[in-house]
Amino acid sequence: MKTIYTTSAKASAGRNGQVKSDDGLLDVSLSYPKALGGSGEATNPEQLFAAGYSACFSNAVLHIAGLQKLGLREAPTEAKVRLLAKENGAFALAVDLSVELAMDNDAAIELVKSAHQVCPYSNAVRGNVDVSLSVNGISLD
Repeated sequence: MKTIYTTSAKASAGRNGQVKSDDGLLDVSLSYPKALGGSGEATNPEQLFAAGYSACFSNAVLHIAGLQKLGLREAPTEAKVRLLAKENGAFALAVDLSVELAMDNDAAIELVKSAHQVCPYSNAVRGNVDVSLSVNGISLD
């Protein structure tokens, strides 16, 4: 495969530190969420993952729509990321992706299924993270 973009980010002290991208455009404080006993005064890795996945998946939908010349301009996508505690002390993630498309439901379903095959986040987590999909309130599971 050919690399088309590379970036990096560095975290200073885990969930209670700072994370900064190599170009300085991302520079945020981190804290444990209140649900995990933290202050909740800053963002957390799950929120950052949700933001990245929702943006990437929305773009994958628009990319496929563009290839199909559908004229779609927006693909609102919400990524609900859940942090799970395993019995062995390890942790896992699960993601619910919800897409809203102003189009026929059958066409929307096919578009979202296609986007799930090309989205780099979906490809990165496939087989390791439980991802559920829905479009216009219709579950694709």
